[in-house]
Amino acid sequence: MKEFMGKDFLLNNPTAVELYHEAAAKMPIFDWHCHLSPQEIYENKQPADIAQLWLAGDHYKWRAMRSYGIAEEYITGKASGYDKFKAWAKAMPYLVGNPLYHWTHLELQRYFDIYEPLSEDTADDIWQRANAKIAAGGFKPRDLIVNSGVTHVFTTDDSADSLEYHKLLAEDKSFSCRVLPAFRPDKALAIDLPGYLEWLQSLEDRVGRKIETYGALTKELKGRIEFFAQMGCRASDHAFAYMPYEPADENELEKIFAKALEGKELTIKEADKYKTELMRVFAKEYARLGWGMEIHIGAMRNNNKLMFERLGPDTGYDSIADHEIAHKLSRFLDSLAYESALPRTVLFTLNPKDNYVLGTMLGNFQNDEAASKIQLGTAWWFNDNLDGMREQMKTLANTGVFGKFIGMVTDSRSLLSYPRHEYFRRILCAFIGDMVDQGLYPYDRVILEKIVKDISYNNAIDYFGL
Repeated sequence: MKEFMGKDFLLNNPTAVELYHEAAAKMPIFDWHCHLSPQEIYENKQPADIAQLWLAGDHYKWRAMRSYGIAEEYITGKASGYDKFKAWAKAMPYLVGNPLYHWTHLELQRYFDIYEPLSEDTADDIWQRANAKIAAGGFKPRDLIVNSGVTHVFTTDDSADSLEYHKLLAEDKSFSCRVLPAFRPDKALAIDLPGYLEWLQSLEDRVGRKIETYGALTKELKGRIEFFAQMGCRASDHAFAYMPYEPADENELEKIFAKALEGKELTIKEADKYKTELMRVFAKEYARLGWGMEIHIGAMRNNNKLMFERLGPDTGYDSIADHEIAHKLSRFLDSLAYESALPRTVLFTLNPKDNYVLGTMLGNFQNDEAASKIQLGTAWWFNDNLDGMREQMKTLANTGVFGKFIGMVTDSRSLLSYPRHEYFRRILCAFIGDMVDQGLYPYDRVILEKIVKDISYNNAIDYFGL
């Protein structure tokens, strides 16, 4: 029986052990897709306790606690931090096989030097020891980022955002990590959702002008892209349940935009025409600026209407959508490639049935502008577990150039989430080590270490032009 989550956790052969400890573990972290708050990083406040660090805003944990049967009072309600922590500890032993079990214990080990499994019986002792560590210092946001070996962070920022905290962070030379914005115009694209006109008002307030036509909208959004570029932005990010593709001309788009301004309900086809053409506008700008374009496909959001009305979005009521995506995604990418305007693109799927759809899509649009210009994004959200990561790696290895993969992201709001990179790197080294062990790839120490280091960090740095 192996030691519980010991130094060779997940490393199941000598090559994997060697690659992890001698190569992967020594690399810094580039977190090129996360949901950290730049304001929180700038203000750099001392956390109250481990409950605040661990449980506030973490809808992964909230879903697990609900499935265990814990009352909402101890999840998003008014229960004390201690009581919420105890509730999480009570559920923990039952999360057999869930990545939350591994992440929780990696975080306890790496940040708190606690190696005992968390449970209802150990909760009080761990609560006291962890909080003593926090009180002693080293747990402010910037401390956690720097001490985790993070050199660059891309946050996700709305197109109407002021980016004031990015500016302040850029001016603060005492902080070594570069915190850069990523352009996330989902609200600009969501013309069919109730909050669209409210978002449009926020854009008007930001630019100081009324926006009464589709042409005016695209002009202002191009201006926002230029502003993001001036603030160091190197990437954009987009989320779709399915990939829209309905071409339209300028006249149609003006009519659709006018209809939305009047508060009238759009048809699905009208909304998709708007999304398609606005995405094409965006993509051409990204290509001009040399940005990466991330497209996350397959999240079906806010499924529970009652709880959405009580708690709002991003509270643990999202799941995997099930749409056919191949044809429209291909037409969208091809429409840009035909005009030599396809940017570096990272394709993520939340539905693992589409791994091979995206894996084979990459090869249709590669060229010599960048190594693996079109990327298969890492296993994401419901898939960033042991099996999901291995399946994503297997798909990319079978269909593309695995050695040019740009690796892991936290996709997280938690400052304690960086051990997820360790988790990924251990799985990566085991995946490669297995091939060497089975005689499927030669034991060449130099190239193996280079591939592992590149996937862990270097490829992403090169890909996003840093």
